[in-house]
Amino acid sequence: MEDIKVISGSSEQDVWQNIEADLTAEDDVLNYDVVIKQSGKQVQLTVDIDPGGGFEGGFETTELRAPLSLVSDFRFAVHDEDFIDEIGKFFGMEDVETGYTDLDKNVVIKSNNEEKVHRIFEDADVRELFARLEDFDLVIHHQKLGESNAEQPVLELNINEGITDPASLRAVYHAFYKVLETIENA
Repeated sequence: MEDIKVISGSSEQDVWQNIEADLTAEDDVLNYDVVIKQSGKQVQLTVDIDPGGGFEGGFETTELRAPLSLVSDFRFAVHDEDFIDEIGKFFGMEDVETGYTDLDKNVVIKSNNEEKVHRIFEDADVRELFARLEDFDLVIHHQKLGESNAEQPVLELNINEGITDPASLRAVYHAFYKVLETIENA
């Protein structure tokens, strides 16, 4: 089994220098897997691109995962709005509205705490990224810890695109990290 690279730093700038160097060192990055330890938080960043071949269509994903340090009953899920969601909203499907028109018209938000959702999207960088991001989901789910029945809440962002441009990937990481901080501190 291959060891996962770990990058540590006290700020986004500290860790991003290393990530940018990794991404620009190769002409064509198809797989990138790193654990980012920043200010006491741990985020796993994975970019996986399979161009396919022959009759295979291939796939692309970018995933960020971070364990949440607090255990609470906060439920949260966001995904880009598609045609089915538009029909659902027309027929009264519940969706948390943030009051930010550009965001509200492009995403569907489900949560049991509207006030916390409003705090998450107060940040303009977070709002802008999620308003323009396509084919994604951001969700808190629970994963089992080893053999025990204990569960760890995890914040996970899945994007159906392999993002290898350092500036674009940094914008995604920045917004994800801000959401993570807000969830844990709000």
